[in-house]
Amino acid sequence: SGTDDLGSDVLSRLLAEPGSALLWPVLVALGTTTLSTSLGLFAGYRLGWIDALMMRTVDLAIAMPGMLVLIVLVGVLGGGYGWAVLAMAVLFTPGDIRVIRSLTLAQRELAYVEAARTLGLPPRRVMFRHLLPNLAPMVVSNALLSFVAALVSLAGLSFLGIGLPAGTPDWGLMVEENRDLLDLNPWASVAPVALIILVAASATLLGDRLFDTLSKGGAR
Repeated sequence: SGTDDLGSDVLSRLLAEPGSALLWPVLVALGTTTLSTSLGLFAGYRLGWIDALMMRTVDLAIAMPGMLVLIVLVGVLGGGYGWAVLAMAVLFTPGDIRVIRSLTLAQRELAYVEAARTLGLPPRRVMFRHLLPNLAPMVVSNALLSFVAALVSLAGLSFLGIGLPAGTPDWGLMVEENRDLLDLNPWASVAPVALIILVAASATLLGDRLFDTLSKGGAR
């Protein structure tokens, strides 16, 4: 049978979900990338007490169990993907800040940055017009990895019954709702899992390919 325990057509639910399944992780990736790139670039270029304070905050955030914090926050705030997306964008940011800051520290000592400072260019222009293009390979790669992490995490929340009402065409929720049908109709649970794996693997491979392609440009 091609139906689940609610009598809904499995293929129809799968085809109804991709827009929502991909939109929310994309929002998380955009939020995470914007925050981490801006803060990491600023901290690595300006240094000083702001950098020290930011790094101690990052260390503290990384030390916390992210998934547990996410579950607690979403549960306390009443569930819903909106809160989950906001919480993920914040929780995924600290690790990427550290990566972008490290790359900025290495780039700021190169000749093209010294030349820009010698010409008297304002720090904002040096950071966003000169440094940022050379960080693009890692920024793009981090964005796609954040997308994958958000995709899997949101599916996990749905599997746990957090965020969406029963019957919603969500891949993670479909796995949870149909796990009792594995003997009768394994397709109902296996298909959404396969789609999650396929999308996550594709995004990861795309990130690797884009990183290699963008890295060939070198410093400008």
